Amino acid sequence: MRHIAIVGSGPAGYYTAEAALKQWGENVHIDVFDALPVPYGLIRTGVAPDHQSIKAVARRFEKTALNENVRFVGNVKVGENVNIATLQDLYHAVVLATGAPHDRQLDIPGRDLANIFGSAAFVGWYNGHPEFADLAPDLSGKNAVVIGMGNVALDVARILAKSRAEFAGSDIVEHALTALDTSSLSSITILGRRGPHQVMMTPKELGELMHLDRASPRVDSADLPDVSTDALLEPGVRKSVTHLRSFASIPENMRGKKPVEIDFDLFASPVAFHPAKGSSASVGEVEVEETRIEADRAVGTGKKYCVPADLVVTCIGYRTSPIPDIPFDERAGRFANNEGRILPGLYCVGWARRGPSGTIGTNRPDGYSIADLIEQDMANKVIDTSDKAGRNGFDTFAAQHNLELVRFSDWQKIDEAEIAAARDGAPREKFVDIAEMIAARKA
Repeated sequence: MRHIAIVGSGPAGYYTAEAALKQWGENVHIDVFDALPVPYGLIRTGVAPDHQSIKAVARRFEKTALNENVRFVGNVKVGENVNIATLQDLYHAVVLATGAPHDRQLDIPGRDLANIFGSAAFVGWYNGHPEFADLAPDLSGKNAVVIGMGNVALDVARILAKSRAEFAGSDIVEHALTALDTSSLSSITILGRRGPHQVMMTPKELGELMHLDRASPRVDSADLPDVSTDALLEPGVRKSVTHLRSFASIPENMRGKKPVEIDFDLFASPVAFHPAKGSSASVGEVEVEETRIEADRAVGTGKKYCVPADLVVTCIGYRTSPIPDIPFDERAGRFANNEGRILPGLYCVGWARRGPSGTIGTNRPDGYSIADLIEQDMANKVIDTSDKAGRNGFDTFAAQHNLELVRFSDWQKIDEAEIAAARDGAPREKFVDIAEMIAARKA
């Protein structure tokens, strides 16, 4: 029997479990660990709450989770409750699928002012991640600035702009919905260091901005290159640029018809945060430097100006959480690895392997490639394939250390309780407290 431990129950983790089942069938036992008592990682706490069609991929992972050779082991913090060396003693292979749950920091003056948040924290707040449930952003000001040129920045801007009615059918948590419902924001500026041809926002997400009830997008036509240059772009980028051009073509007499404006401020690199007038603690504006593109890089021009900002959310990338004694690439913000191999018997997959890039589906071939690597290393005797204790050994360890494990059947009870607690029109109301999650599985 092969014993595999996967650390992380998000898309990368469950795609790897799926691949391991195909690789070894009934000859493998797979334990999928998670620090939270609930599975699915990014699907639950990262994907925008109003993108329920994307979250539906969890049904595929559920099929894998219900296989008797796969076991969910929640409420276990690897590196704290159990170390990697112990897992390696118990399992033939350990795969780190921990994602990239921490924000890449924007290291500029004023970064410690109040009401500046990274996207991991802010998205976690409106998605009900227990770590960020108490974030309490102040939405009483008029101006928000979202820094970034990817879909996360779009998600944050869209969530800030929506009316309560537009969240029907979403699983945004009640504390965030209530705060957004009383928001005073009327201006949301999306700051991007580069220009339209370098945008990483996808067409579908950009197109959503045209259909918001209370907000309209705006692009300065001066930021748009000659339309003839669009022909050189990749098809997806070209479609995104077409949306930006449509935003720029909205007639001036149509502006102001909706109470919120989403303004794309491109070729603008943040260089400092400044406090609000009369306050030394809270942000009041973002100082930016105009840029130009040289060899596909944003280069400062020396010309600076300030953008009003009562709230700032930085969406500039993510980093994997280091684990004690595991090689880590600080610059890339992920585990140091060679195509997924970290050390003999220790692997990484998904964002923990390649950094925060690609879609949810990108993790499927990634997971299958790691299963192939494990099989190769077993065949080449890189991995010790002698008998190991596997899940029985871990259960003994857990009992000795008084760990309160959460199984998939427990998650199903938590799931039922969340669905039962849903407000009208919502699929669920998430528990945002770990103790409440654990209590719900015993109800």
